[in-house]
Amino acid sequence: MPSNVSFDALLVSAQESALHLEMRDAYGLGDEAADFERWRKTGVRDVDPESTYWAPWVRRVRDATTRGVSVRRARIVSEPVSEYIRYEHAGTAVNIHAGEDVRWLARRRASDLLLPGNDLWIFDGQTLLFNHFTGCGNWSDPGFELCTEPDVVNHCAAAFDAVWERAVPHNRYTLR
Repeated sequence: MPSNVSFDALLVSAQESALHLEMRDAYGLGDEAADFERWRKTGVRDVDPESTYWAPWVRRVRDATTRGVSVRRARIVSEPVSEYIRYEHAGTAVNIHAGEDVRWLARRRASDLLLPGNDLWIFDGQTLLFNHFTGCGNWSDPGFELCTEPDVVNHCAAAFDAVWERAVPHNRYTLR
């Protein structure tokens, strides 16, 4: 990604939409490690929107939605779900509190969809930010790739829309 472009800058400049497609069953923990271990031991997840972990994200999303930006997140997951997905599901209430609309799609229901090879963000239907991870789910180097090629953006937007139509809203999705 060019050094003058960041996720935050793309979200701040979004005027209509910020769409996030997640397709991994586990991500490297990084700054989530302590919270994940606590959750594994106690079943308690940090769901305080004002906590050190969540507050920056909640501010970013609220700023966007206050400007009228629709922030949607679609997660494709294998079932039965991984331990990490259970952890992620337990914290999704904060994403929703911040203003995101979140849906879940069982991977078996996505078999006939043409999906991009990487997780991504789509901003205003014009700019893609691919997220690159290692096999273990940690950020690779570089971790992001910016793309404004109209054909690629349109393909990825169509893939997101197809997932979104089939996906189950968070409040109706039952972990399996």
